[in-house]
Amino acid sequence: MKGDLFSSEHMVRPATAPGMTVENAKCLRYTVDGEMTARQGAMVAFRGDLRFERKGQGVGGMLKRAVTGEGLPLMTVRGQGEAWFAHEAQNCFVVDVDPGDEFTVNGRNVLCFDATLSYRISTVKGAGITGGGLFNSVFTGHGRLGLVCEGSPLVIPVTPQSPVYVDTDAIVGWTAGLSTSLHRSQSLGSMLRGGSGEAVQVVLEGQGHVVVRPSEAPPHTAQQR
Repeated sequence: MKGDLFSSEHMVRPATAPGMTVENAKCLRYTVDGEMTARQGAMVAFRGDLRFERKGQGVGGMLKRAVTGEGLPLMTVRGQGEAWFAHEAQNCFVVDVDPGDEFTVNGRNVLCFDATLSYRISTVKGAGITGGGLFNSVFTGHGRLGLVCEGSPLVIPVTPQSPVYVDTDAIVGWTAGLSTSLHRSQSLGSMLRGGSGEAVQVVLEGQGHVVVRPSEAPPHTAQQR
């Protein structure tokens, strides 16, 4: 066959090492030799001897589902082979988590991750039972974490002298060393929404980085099941 579709730009290349790699801007490839974890429904293709099994409560867990109605069901992938993962043509990125690191991320942005990583649920201080992206998963261990983001993310440095305020629907995640709280900006809410409600931001203070998506749209209802 000929044509642009079959050019080297789109052609899958042979795998060079096990684990997670970026196939293109919208898709990650995972060369499985044992076990890994991914969000249910994110596998778009695979080859080899792989088995896909539903995994418990997933990122967010029972607590998050009970309080907010949100959650991200996961699946375990076992065997030997290659699998490609994507979600709604969102941009894909890889984060390397080293021993001693912590990376806090909104469950809706998780695509896949190494089985060597573990996660626990955290909440933004002062969030109470408020919804939105205020229940997050903290990843620790040693391995790679694949993320998706609507558009190109902003990575903003945070310093003790310059805290960063992020819309609750736009925050993707943040690095260790940052503390979080809620900030209500009545004047900003009046300006943006005609005085119909408060604008609420997550305040990040300390030393580190925060990742923000260029969208304030709420998460899709399909991810809240």
